[in-house]
Amino acid sequence: MKIILCGYHWAGCHALELLLLQSSEIFVYTHEAPFHVPCLRDLCKQRGISYTTQTIDEKNLPFIPDIIVSVYYRFIISSKVLNACKRKAINLHPSLLPDYRGCSSLTWAIINNEKQVGFSYHYIDDGIDTGNILLQKALPIYDWDTQCSLYYRVMFEALVFLPDVIRQVQIGELGRVQPAGGRYYRRGCPYNGEIQTDWSPEQVQRFIRAMTYPPYPPAQYKGHSVLTYSDYLSIKGKEQL
Repeated sequence: MKIILCGYHWAGCHALELLLLQSSEIFVYTHEAPFHVPCLRDLCKQRGISYTTQTIDEKNLPFIPDIIVSVYYRFIISSKVLNACKRKAINLHPSLLPDYRGCSSLTWAIINNEKQVGFSYHYIDDGIDTGNILLQKALPIYDWDTQCSLYYRVMFEALVFLPDVIRQVQIGELGRVQPAGGRYYRRGCPYNGEIQTDWSPEQVQRFIRAMTYPPYPPAQYKGHSVLTYSDYLSIKGKEQL
């Protein structure tokens, strides 16, 4: 089986390790990674896997794949690329689609005080996270979860099911059509990373946890970094002096 992996971050690295057990030939599209992100490009070098950091395009496909697998890939895969693999392209999205399509799904779920989130494997179509669903699973959001802990829990669990989803595609499973509705969030930091002055204490605390993913910037309040709710109360107290 010939596979193209479009991936990034540690999830993309783990996906590659799993796919190497199933493919006769694999090629990877990935991104340049800062020092604090596990580098899929470097893993490809170590494993002797062909790769590129160019955006996937029908003109630079190394072969016609049996399946394209997208795990934390940051570019939209075009219709021409999808057609080249007879639309056998799947994506792992960290939400229970159709809700929380787009970006920062887990971050927004914490901010919005959801009690559960999850992941969805779905076929890639011409929309954004709108293709037929192959597999979904719900997971709880705990009161102590940060963006970091929730992301790791959801994605670790999701990747356990990657081989099963590959088999579904191989045998021709069509998946189920997504129901209408659901929220969509564009790329960009929620509220530009700023705690709003009219939020309740509970909203502030959720936002601080939702922004916690070191070394990315923490929540901000009036020009100050807010790592904990105590930080926020300290800044508020100084305002009143």
